[in-house]
Amino acid sequence: MTLADHNCEPCRGGIPALSPAEVAPLVAELDGWTAVAVHHIEKEYKFRDFAAALAFVNEVGAIAEAEDHHPDIWFTWGRAKIEIRTHKIDGLTRNDFILAAKIDRVGATTE
Repeated sequence: MTLADHNCEPCRGGIPALSPAEVAPLVAELDGWTAVAVHHIEKEYKFRDFAAALAFVNEVGAIAEAEDHHPDIWFTWGRAKIEIRTHKIDGLTRNDFILAAKIDRVGATTE
């Protein structure tokens, strides 16, 4: 079972963020994501035009709503950047990696 086959579990806060030793194998399961200071993970996607980037961002929004786990999203003509962390603990949890893997499923059609 891959990360994308799991669902995010509700986070109420009060739990510790993942340690660097816990983050490393999870980020290794993802394609092209970078862990930044063990605080968040991020990835930039490139598209053929504005419409394709917008469609991707809308799909990411639908996934985020379904998982009740919401990334930070920036997009412009032909590009979208996704940044994920668990806001309630201001760090990384397993949910962040699950969401990233699900986003990669729709991002696989990028340029």
